[in-house]
Amino acid sequence: MEKEIKTTIIALEKQALELWNNGNPDGFLELSSDDVVYFDPVYEKKFVGKKALEDYYEGFRGKNKIDSYDMIEPIVQVIQECAVLMYDYEARQDGQRYRMHCTEVYKLETLGQWKIVHTHWSFVLPNKA
Repeated sequence: MEKEIKTTIIALEKQALELWNNGNPDGFLELSSDDVVYFDPVYEKKFVGKKALEDYYEGFRGKNKIDSYDMIEPIVQVIQECAVLMYDYEARQDGQRYRMHCTEVYKLETLGQWKIVHTHWSFVLPNKA
């Protein structure tokens, strides 16, 4: 059962990323719970609730066009009716490459649907060692 949950969570995230990378935030909006909390590294404050996230994502609609991407080393930890997905996202766009860390907390809602209740993105900084 745990292996199936892990496979499901990664598949849901990849489906949403495919849409996102073509300027369509609907995949992530459909996955988001009404009480989602979203942290973006370029904003001082978090976005609380699906309406706030919808308003934020509308600014990206039709504008995002990622040439290719990788979901690097996804890990899913399952805890009862929650699943925590962690991965590095590497995108290539117009000859540029950028990388970010992502953590998504999913919860199993009624009707057996997994929904995102927490998203946290952060920049991958170069090693200083």
